[in-house]
Amino acid sequence: MEVILLERIEKLGQMGDVVNVKPGFARNFLLPQKKAMRASEENKSRFADQRAQLEAANIERRGEAAKVGEKMENLMITLIRQAGEAGQLYGSVNAGNVADEVTAAGFTVDRKQVELPHPIKALGVYTVRVNLHPDVSIGVGVNVARTEDEAKFQAKTGKAVVRIGEDDGKAAEKAAKADKATAAIDEEAIQEQAEEIFEKPEEEIEKVHEEVLEEGGETESKEEKPAGETPEEGGGGPEEAEEKPQ
Repeated sequence: MEVILLERIEKLGQMGDVVNVKPGFARNFLLPQKKAMRASEENKSRFADQRAQLEAANIERRGEAAKVGEKMENLMITLIRQAGEAGQLYGSVNAGNVADEVTAAGFTVDRKQVELPHPIKALGVYTVRVNLHPDVSIGVGVNVARTEDEAKFQAKTGKAVVRIGEDDGKAAEKAAKADKATAAIDEEAIQEQAEEIFEKPEEEIEKVHEEVLEEGGETESKEEKPAGETPEEGGGGPEEAEEKPQ
């Protein structure tokens, strides 16, 4: 379906553009919200006649939205919700909840101006975009907490208040002790390896030194014996001669 945009639509076009959109999107959003009109020849002619007035009105609305945006700068709203120890909400926070709190803070907006693709389901501080005008948007802080005191802490730190159960605390303590023990064992093993590395050369040197001395002793004993005077060649020693019968 072809329509004429009466204001800027993000990712679609500017005022006065003739665009082709799905019929459901046109009937359910663009036409009821008066953001566009059917692109008939009659409407095209009417828009051409009223274009100057529409543009002037749009500029005025944009200026007003910009002023409101300046006042909303750094705005943070607080929503108190019930949640589990791990921070999971018993329920959720939707665009309507955000719009209600922003309006309660003095700035009138409706849920259609709040961009929240998915409901908030956990404690924490979030930034939600609020569209004040097609050309003007502002980020609003949304602080979801269990209590006002926790909300103040979260606003200061930017972190959700999550409580750790007793069992989780014990498990964390055991894990820390195990890490320390492992580190000590590793350090001891490194020390033993270092000692082996530094002691091994000395052991090898001593072993080689002993082998050299043994080889040297055998050489000296061989050199003391005259060549050719072995027991077989020399007829034996004096003791053997005396034992021979006459």
